[in-house]
Amino acid sequence: MKIIKFIKGHSVLIILTIMISVFISSCEKFFNPVEELNITQDQLFDDWYEYRSTEMGLYGLQQKLVEQLLILGELRGDLLTITPTADVDMVEIYNFNVSKNNKYASPLSFFKLISACNNFIRVLEKEHPEVLDPESAVTNYDKLYGEALCMRAWAYFYAVRIYSKIPYIPESLVTMDEILAFINSSGTYIDSVYIEFSRDGYYNDTIYNYPITLEKQIYDLDLVIDIFTKELETKIKAVGVNHYINNNDITWEVTIWSPWAMHALLGQMYLTQGNYAKAVQHFDVIVKNETDNNRYEIDNSFSFNMWRNIFTNIDSREHIYTIWFDKSYFQQNQFQSWFEPWPPHNYMLKPSGRAIANWETVWRNQAIREDITNPNRSVMINPGVPGDNFRGYGVSYLYLRDNVPLANEEYYRMLDLKSKEDTRSVNSIMAEVDTIVYKYSINKGRFDQDANYIIYRAAGIQLYLAETYTWWEWLRGGQVKPYTSVAVDLVNIGGDYYYGMSPRPQIGIRGRVGLSNGIDGINVSNLVYIHDPSTNRIIGYVDLTGDFVAKQLNLEEQILDERARELAFEGERFYDLIRVAKRRNDPSFLASKVAAKYPIDQRDRIYNLLLDERNWYINYFE
Repeated sequence: MKIIKFIKGHSVLIILTIMISVFISSCEKFFNPVEELNITQDQLFDDWYEYRSTEMGLYGLQQKLVEQLLILGELRGDLLTITPTADVDMVEIYNFNVSKNNKYASPLSFFKLISACNNFIRVLEKEHPEVLDPESAVTNYDKLYGEALCMRAWAYFYAVRIYSKIPYIPESLVTMDEILAFINSSGTYIDSVYIEFSRDGYYNDTIYNYPITLEKQIYDLDLVIDIFTKELETKIKAVGVNHYINNNDITWEVTIWSPWAMHALLGQMYLTQGNYAKAVQHFDVIVKNETDNNRYEIDNSFSFNMWRNIFTNIDSREHIYTIWFDKSYFQQNQFQSWFEPWPPHNYMLKPSGRAIANWETVWRNQAIREDITNPNRSVMINPGVPGDNFRGYGVSYLYLRDNVPLANEEYYRMLDLKSKEDTRSVNSIMAEVDTIVYKYSINKGRFDQDANYIIYRAAGIQLYLAETYTWWEWLRGGQVKPYTSVAVDLVNIGGDYYYGMSPRPQIGIRGRVGLSNGIDGINVSNLVYIHDPSTNRIIGYVDLTGDFVAKQLNLEEQILDERARELAFEGERFYDLIRVAKRRNDPSFLASKVAAKYPIDQRDRIYNLLLDERNWYINYFE
């Protein structure tokens, strides 16, 4: 006998709330623990507290996705690779040969989150129909409704980037058995207990119970973006309950869906689709904000040695939306286990050579004597100092010898010797040395396993914005053309992007780590010099004079490299490569970058495999 879906309209959400209560009932960040112990079934959804509890359940379900997001977003890219101790499922992901029982490839956690969002949305629409009335005053129920709509849109968008196609889950399906039966159906599915609620008077429900036929719909990326951008832009009155009033924790806003996070998601979706005007519209809401603390500007808050603090605390000057973990409340993840070699951890993943090179082949304080008429005579009069040392060694990655980190002095000496082409001394220092991802281990104890996972942060949004300005064309001075200088200034110094506003201390993404002076910054120029990565000597050049598209492509790649240095191992690298390859209509762009991380005898196989775009996705629903 099929279980009736709703008791008082809410049985599934009752179960969800009870499960959540067990999961995080002791967490003062979320709940008053004394109140939680006295909850009875009759009270569920009778007061604000229960809505708030269920809201937290959505975030608990999202927590369960972070390991999958990191693995699929990074291990399939060019910055992360496996070690000999990687588990079988990681090896499948690495080899682009994924079975349906792969734990990192399963869509079930997405379906659970979507189903929970569906249920919560239905309850809010039924019990608080004012959320559907754009003219009614905004309440906390509107803000909860906005959070649930954002979470659902995010789940569909992130899932479709993984699977290429994703089934639409009707809101009437409220158990995983029903959802799986629907997904595995031939095309139609009979929902035998569909309950429709209508309001009768003020408090009474009239219930209509009848079977309906559901047609299976498969959404591709464009359809997901079209449907959910429209939903977010037309149905949401407000987003994000202000819990700071109750818990006095200002970081709370960063750990739930807020207006800033909603605009980040909308901008990301529009950029992915190539709608640059709409992407800029939403990114601008974030970076041109005029809040009291000028949040999300790139100032000196995280400059130089303080850049590492982005990963040790939640801070609303940089973090836009972060999934929070804390071992004190039994909320942990496997990141340290994957990346650390110290017992009891397993050291299954590590940075690729490409990732390390991104940081170690950057030069600061360099100087060139350029001969524009005869570029072959251009020379470096000062090669500069190698290494993106504030974001690279000691922060994003470490070298280990016998499980002991290489001292900073030894690391700098190695780079100096490499610049002098003293290969023997370099090899002596680097003998028996291996690398680890360190970004999720900063200030962590051996058993903490509770690093936060950042979905959106200020630097990522500004780099998205710079990418958009590389290609977005609009009418300026009577001509339609892009504005690449905005992209350059955003990355290097923040620049004049904030025209018409009060002066703000912008220093740019590269500026805050000392890489914006002169030729240290990214640039658009006629002559693009090719440098020896170890010595920074000029070994060639490309003349792009008169070829503006080639200059745009070069700038796009510089921004992509900057994203690799700034955002490595944060889950977006593979989708960055997909987005750029699709924009260029050139699968070889992605194929060549990813294949380069593999051993020489595997590169041709991976390259040829990835020339077929179908292999960029886990074809779970084919």
